[in-house]
Amino acid sequence: MSEDIKQDLSLEQVIEHIRWDEAGLVPSIVQDSTTKQVLMMAYMNRESLRLTLESGETWFWSRSRQELWHKGTTSGNIQSVVSVAYDCDGDTLLVQVNPKGPACHTGEYTCFYNEITVEGQPSVSGQEDTPALSDRFAVLAELEEIIAKREVERPEGAYTTYLFDKGVDKILKKVGEEASETIIAAKNRDNDELRLEVSDLIYHLLVLLQERKLPLDDILDELSRRHERPRRD
Repeated sequence: MSEDIKQDLSLEQVIEHIRWDEAGLVPSIVQDSTTKQVLMMAYMNRESLRLTLESGETWFWSRSRQELWHKGTTSGNIQSVVSVAYDCDGDTLLVQVNPKGPACHTGEYTCFYNEITVEGQPSVSGQEDTPALSDRFAVLAELEEIIAKREVERPEGAYTTYLFDKGVDKILKKVGEEASETIIAAKNRDNDELRLEVSDLIYHLLVLLQERKLPLDDILDELSRRHERPRRD
């Protein structure tokens, strides 16, 4: 079982806390642990939950085929489990994962890619006008999500795909290069150049965080903790 999965209860105790439906199933929402985007929803039975907890990879029950299925067995798009939780009613599971490929059989990063327009609300493509993206740092969350999709989907010709294909050493080299160029721009007192170099540096840092599966939220939480920490005179 993955070391990241915490089990305070035995499997038998967990099973007793879950409200299985008449068919012995429970809906399971799968979420990217880094971007927090919902990837898919499938059903688990007692055996698939046991296999998920023991293997550290997602297993489900196929209602159409009436059999267990291990996500990624044929496609290679396995989902490494970070955590499993059940809701207050015990009738839904939330499974946070690090995906190794697209969640959807269509090749999409998430199964929830069909947008429905809500009256009075802008579409996702126009979401820069929504309150959530009016925050001046929202572009970082958006960029983090795009980078996560690039790692999963690996579109041919994309620079981010190139970085992930080359691996962490190449990513670290680029972080070092951009940091050096940022220093040079600052020493030259050229704010136009500095703006460009800092943007490049932040992008490559986000790629590094995705490669290491360290969410940007964790960095922001650490900064918040430091800000709240009492000053020592």
